[in-house]
Amino acid sequence: MNKVAVFGQSYSVSAAKEINNLLDVLSEHHVEIHIESGFYRLLTEENVIDASFKTYDSFDDLNSSFDLMFTIGGDGTILRAVTYIRDLNIPILGINTGRLGFLATINKNSIRENVELIIEKKFSVQERTLLEVSLQPSIQGFEELNFALNEMTIARKNTTSMIGVKTSLDGEYLTNYWSDGLIIATPTGSTGYSLSCNGPVISPDSKNLVITPIAPHNLNARPMVISDDTKIDLLVDSREKEFLISLDSRIISVPEKTKVSIQKAGFCISTITPHSQSFLKTLRSKLLWGEDTRNGNNL
Repeated sequence: MNKVAVFGQSYSVSAAKEINNLLDVLSEHHVEIHIESGFYRLLTEENVIDASFKTYDSFDDLNSSFDLMFTIGGDGTILRAVTYIRDLNIPILGINTGRLGFLATINKNSIRENVELIIEKKFSVQERTLLEVSLQPSIQGFEELNFALNEMTIARKNTTSMIGVKTSLDGEYLTNYWSDGLIIATPTGSTGYSLSCNGPVISPDSKNLVITPIAPHNLNARPMVISDDTKIDLLVDSREKEFLISLDSRIISVPEKTKVSIQKAGFCISTITPHSQSFLKTLRSKLLWGEDTRNGNNL
């Protein structure tokens, strides 16, 4: 590992000890460090760091010469970092200084040992599917960041009334979901918003997507797992003139009757998992799977 990017957000400044631990171990191994300029400015203003580092501003400043991007924060920080990486195939490793942290799996108290595992090449790479969304008619500026790592969500706006989401798969009508909205989640996003709406947990290497209604009034509507090669078309019926689309944490207002099409994006995001971590370990520690006195100390 010769060259890395570091990304964080404003609340990450409180993790001063973790930030310095990361920068110290990377510097000890003579790794070239580039910090996102806004985050770097916050770190220096708050006197979190006193050394100088190179910076980057946007997607245009990154390229394939970067071996890795470290994020400091929670899963939301990783989702934001994806907008910088896009299709550059720079792997991400998240250091969790947030709350739950399904993507940011590195414990803030084990930074040094995990970074050294990465330097020793004791890790695996997981390619994660993204969703690509297109609108008809299109909205200016939408196409530049029309992808999502976790999920694409349709939701009502300025109304307490349900909306209807007419849903077709590969051109064939499925149903009209009368609900507060609809989630289309990747395997990565299956442990996020979809899970809280009773969607299933899907292994990250599964070639699937899940359609999960939000508070459906169709009492027989259930989450549905489909192939990630499926093209999904949605049309919203609402009493309001607009509805909301969210792509991970980015939200836009869209006129009613806009046709929304979702399909697997043409690129993936790579995440790094040190040999000390695994998806199943994360399930046990974050969702407390197996939390049962009859299981003894198997956690």
